[in-house]
Order: sequence, then C-alpha cells, then structure tokens
Amino acid sequence: MRLPGLIDPHVHVRDLNQSHKEDWTTATAAALAGGVTTILAMPNTQPPLVDAASLTLYEKAAKAKAVCDYGIFLGAGLHNAAAIAVEARRGIGLKLYLDATFGDLKLPGLDALVAHFDAWPKDRPIVAHAEEQQTAAVILAAQLAGRGVHICHVARRAEIELIRRVRERGLNVTCEVCPHHLFLIESARPARQFETLARGARAWSGAYAEVRPRLQTQADVDALWANLDVIDCFATDHAPHTMVEKESQTPPPGFPGLETALPLWLTAAHAGLLSLDDIIARMHTGPRRIFNLPEQPETLVEVDLDANWAPVGARQQTRAAWSPFEGWALRGRVTGVTLRGCRVYDGENILVQPGYGHNVVG
Repeated sequence: MRLPGLIDPHVHVRDLNQSHKEDWTTATAAALAGGVTTILAMPNTQPPLVDAASLTLYEKAAKAKAVCDYGIFLGAGLHNAAAIAVEARRGIGLKLYLDATFGDLKLPGLDALVAHFDAWPKDRPIVAHAEEQQTAAVILAAQLAGRGVHICHVARRAEIELIRRVRERGLNVTCEVCPHHLFLIESARPARQFETLARGARAWSGAYAEVRPRLQTQADVDALWANLDVIDCFATDHAPHTMVEKESQTPPPGFPGLETALPLWLTAAHAGLLSLDDIIARMHTGPRRIFNLPEQPETLVEVDLDANWAPVGARQQTRAAWSPFEGWALRGRVTGVTLRGCRVYDGENILVQPGYGHNVVG
C-alpha cells in the first residue's frame, strides 16, 4: 500500500541546549520511520524561539541536520507581539501557550493574547495550546481579531464539543488530536477500545504518564472518537525526554510518538474505527490546507497493512528510547519512504545524510 507523504503539525524537536533529549537528525529520522515526510517544529526550545536571533540559530541547526522536510513555529511571548510579527514570513505560524506545559512560554492574562492576534499577519496560521476555559478564550480572541485559530492536542469532551458548536456557527476554528489522547486514559492505561492490544505490554505509568494535556477519562476518549468528523489533523505532539529524566523527582511532561502514530491509526482502521481515507485526510490533506504547505513531488510512503509487530523503544530512531505503546500488538507498519524522488528510508535504515531535509517556508 502506498500513501502520500504524511505531515505532523506538532513536533518538539528539542536540539540546541536540549540536544541530549533529541536533535534535528534524530527527530526527523523518527519521522521518516513513521511515514512522516514533513514535521512542523514547536518553539518551546532552549533558547525559546521568540526573536530573530533564536530563530536563526534553530534554522541553522535544522538546515544542517534534518533528513525530512520541516517548518518552524515562532513563539508568542509576553512582550514580543510586534517584533515577532516582523519575522512571520520565516515561520510556519505562531504558537500561543495559554496553559502550563514544558518550557517557559505560557502567556499570562488577556493583554498579550489580544496583542498577538492583532499583530500577527492574517495569512499566517496561529495555533494554541488552550485547555478547558482557555479554549473558549482563544476562540473569542481570534474571532474579535477577524481571523481563524488552530487548537492543538484537544483532549477533553468539553473541548471537542465546544469546537463542534462554534464550527456549526461558521467560525474559523480547526483542531488536532494526538494518538495518546485517543488510545490511552489516566495513568497511561489503554482505553477500552484497545485493551486487547496492550496485553502483556510494559505499563508506562506513574512518572512516565506525565503529559500535557493530561490523559483524560474513558468518557473523553469516547467523545473524541464520536466527533472524528470535527478533527482536522492527527498530530503526535512528539515530546521526547530521556528515561533518566522521566524517572527523576520532577519528571517533565511529554511522550515520544512519531514512530508509533501511523501504525496506531492503521490498527484502529483494522478495528473499523476509521478508514484509510480518514488517515490520509488528517495526516496529509488537512495539515497541507491549514498550514499552506507546498506539495512534495515524487513523495510516497510504503506500508505493509498486515504486518503484526510490537514497538520496542530502544530500537526506535528517537533518542528518547522508550514509548508509551511499548509492546502493544499493532497491525500495519512503514516499510519504505521516498521523499522528493529519493528513497530515504527502507524500513530499517535512514538512507540520506543530515541536511537532506528542506524548510517548507521560503
């Protein structure tokens, strides 16, 4: 089976001062192993991408190391609305953090939020980490500014139902959902729909279950599946941390996910929960439309739909070397990737050198 090059609109690459967690080479290698040929990188890096100087550092690292194509989000800070808007053409979009997550980019209060919506060019996307009441706040701010907004990693029934209601009223709101919020519930237990997949698998609970937004209830999982038609994108929120960090007294939130996302969706397709067309719509067509991404010529992903296998974190391309889906019985696996006419992955090995990836902006 051949699929188009897939797009992940929510990836934490790390690199620079966090290269021990992941860098552009390992993150993009993990992307190719998961059938993803374009990633969109988040700005809560060290240093954070809140000005021209930090963006230049990140662009240089990406150009030298990436093996798949990429775009880079800029970060909204408390006092950088006007200055970061000047750099808008260099980024894939602007990221707003309205709730606590890993890093120091949370926006307090409404003033900075409104300032960013007013300053940022209307033809460039704005995406938001906005949970519960903040979801409503960011949608209101977007509508007052006469523009759309993309809601990241929706996890709760109240959030997806709100998005459905505002969409039915014609508001320009799009959203994404991550595999872990559809396959897992609190403490990283498998959702009811997938209990059989995790029998005998390692349980990554406790500190390993720390993620933002947090894992929710079975009722929330059911609501997300029931509102699949409202979900525009599947995104991994690939957020790698080392096992030592996750087992520390202050475990950082986040899961690695680039290499397991497509196999999880394919497994769900075998279970009749969605179709291959649903996967393509949310991993290719939807992200291309929302983020104005160019077509990748001569690009395809080869998939063995019937391959039965179980993820082993230590064998993955990501530097994190673990997976919340460790040992799950999955069905469907990437066997090869061709990017811009070049075979870049053969099912086991990355076949191109760091630097092969292109910035999709400019």
